[in-house]
Amino acid sequence: MIKRCDHAGCPKAGSCRCPKTRDLREYWYFCTEHAAEYNKNWNYYAGMSADEIEEDWERETFGSPLKDKNKANADEAEYIKFLNDFINGRSAFDHMPKKTALPGPVMNALKVFDLPISASWRDVGVRYRALAKKHHPDRSGSATEFAKVSSAYDTLKKYFGKK
Repeated sequence: MIKRCDHAGCPKAGSCRCPKTRDLREYWYFCTEHAAEYNKNWNYYAGMSADEIEEDWERETFGSPLKDKNKANADEAEYIKFLNDFINGRSAFDHMPKKTALPGPVMNALKVFDLPISASWRDVGVRYRALAKKHHPDRSGSATEFAKVSSAYDTLKKYFGKK
């Protein structure tokens, strides 16, 4: 069903959906001309502080922060142990196999993230956040680069068995 443009007095078809509020549950339906005018003046972040904007962007992009502090602390302790073992017990690392067989797509995804093959899921998450912020089209980034980063993230998500 074709709606009429919601702009007062406009007889054209309302083929463009434009949000009424930030929760994105209600929409106006404008013709392309009025949609462009509306979008030029509409600001999703109007009335929010810089910290609230950053927090909202992080939550919408990456989901809610890790609520299980014990898990986060355990991951951090494991990483610190790894670093200490690497620095102090170098001989154990020197005898590790030189080549680890990882599937090609996983290796390519790690290259996109500029991570070593020993990277953990936490390393992937941290690097993804940084790259997504850098390349997100809403932040004047490249849509192509953002798509490449998102694809690499999906590949690594499957590899690490995350949902």
